[in-house]
Amino acid sequence: MTGRRPATRVVLAIMMLVMALAGIGLGVWQVQRRAWKHALIEAVETRSTGRPIEAPGPEQWPDLSAERDAYRRVTLTGTFLHARETLVQAVTDLGGGYWVLTPLEGKTFTVLVNRGFVPSSRRTGASRKAGNADGPVRVTGLLRITEPDGGFLRSNDAAEGKWYSRDVAAIAAAKGISRPAPYFIDADTTANPGGYPVGGLTVVRFSDNHLVYALTWFALAIGCVWGAIMIWRRQ
Repeated sequence: MTGRRPATRVVLAIMMLVMALAGIGLGVWQVQRRAWKHALIEAVETRSTGRPIEAPGPEQWPDLSAERDAYRRVTLTGTFLHARETLVQAVTDLGGGYWVLTPLEGKTFTVLVNRGFVPSSRRTGASRKAGNADGPVRVTGLLRITEPDGGFLRSNDAAEGKWYSRDVAAIAAAKGISRPAPYFIDADTTANPGGYPVGGLTVVRFSDNHLVYALTWFALAIGCVWGAIMIWRRQ
């Protein structure tokens, strides 16, 4: 019995040291993630406040990516197809209601434009007719990447017309939109006649808890080293 106890201590001490190494590795990884996140935040800040460029056309679609293009300021001229608008449930600083996604038909392709927020009392086009412009318009806003499938614990139901996320491909198919771009545009704060929809409510926010996570892993690593020493010294 007495011969087994030192071996047991050695095994436990080694296990604690392995856990310490894992903690150090995870802490370093979080430090790297923090640097990547800060670079992303800086890039998005630059894109979202920079001079708008023309919305990417079909020849550019294969190269679009969330990391490189999301929240870029873009502009496009076209005609709104108000009869094919889609309401997507939303919760904003103005309360609960809907995003109004309307196809903007350009010369060679069509883009879904999130024109902004409306409360439930303004969900019908007739209740905000003044804001539904006819004829060519020029829209400026932020390029957003499609949101497939649905929202949290709720799936989009095209047959019932219930939408919880801005799934570009599914909405385009449901509304019979031809030549749809694989992204949508969040319209800027330019006011619509009549006040609705209310644009410019895009929230550009990224969680940045990597430093806390890194310190936690490093603290656990130190604790494991201390535990290994105590186990090794125990009589």
